[in-house]
Amino acid sequence: MSKLILTEIWIYPIKSLGGIRLATSDVLEKGLRYDRRWMLVDTNNVFITQRAFPVLSQLKVRQLASSFQISFQQENIDLPFVGNPDSISVSADVWGDPVSTVEVSSRHSQWFSERLGIPCKLVSFPEENPRPIDTIYANNHEDVSLADGYPFLILGETSLKDLNNRLSQPVPMNRFRPNLIFAGGEAYTEDTWRNFSIGKNRFLGVKPCGRCVMTTIDQETGDKGVEPLLTLSRFRKKDGNVYFGQNVIAIDHGKIHEGDEINIG
Repeated sequence: MSKLILTEIWIYPIKSLGGIRLATSDVLEKGLRYDRRWMLVDTNNVFITQRAFPVLSQLKVRQLASSFQISFQQENIDLPFVGNPDSISVSADVWGDPVSTVEVSSRHSQWFSERLGIPCKLVSFPEENPRPIDTIYANNHEDVSLADGYPFLILGETSLKDLNNRLSQPVPMNRFRPNLIFAGGEAYTEDTWRNFSIGKNRFLGVKPCGRCVMTTIDQETGDKGVEPLLTLSRFRKKDGNVYFGQNVIAIDHGKIHEGDEINIG
């Protein structure tokens, strides 16, 4: 069996916006540091994603020394890593979960509202605020960030290659928004992982990742189609859900690096 190697690390600071590739990252209980710690909410404080607003894919994010820079067309705004302690609290909704967040600032909310053409607020999720994962899959009462359900998503390059061999037009890995990408092993080997380590950091595979229409949005153009979800549904469907990738929680909270070896068991 070929070695399993972590080849890419990705964070998505603002839920449903562009991702950032990192050479190394801190592993925290809720997910990689800064991963999905911010999101946009509508006038009812319900989270906003590309599912309803594909234009979010066109908002790109870049990491600076002490902030992120969000760009849309020729305009940009900086988002500090550390929030204002006097920010206004917002009780937000993520898939029916009440989540205690804070508005970043009225200036940020206005900037996003004007660019997207919809009234919305940019909120952050303080690290200390709780949001428990599904107790069926928890190992030690873990909390998750503003991700859909779990702190980490891992996906193999071989799995994507197998999928692309079935498609008339191949799709890039960014359609699936994984945090952890690895080389080696057979296609879909990550489905079977329970206990594994990346470098010195132990993880637990808890549940295959159910996929949705977001996978059909071209992250470069914002155009929406039917693939790869249609093809995935033909051979990766079970109990009404289409699966691709594995949801993961962390046992240890150290650092991981591109090039780390992955060991199973």
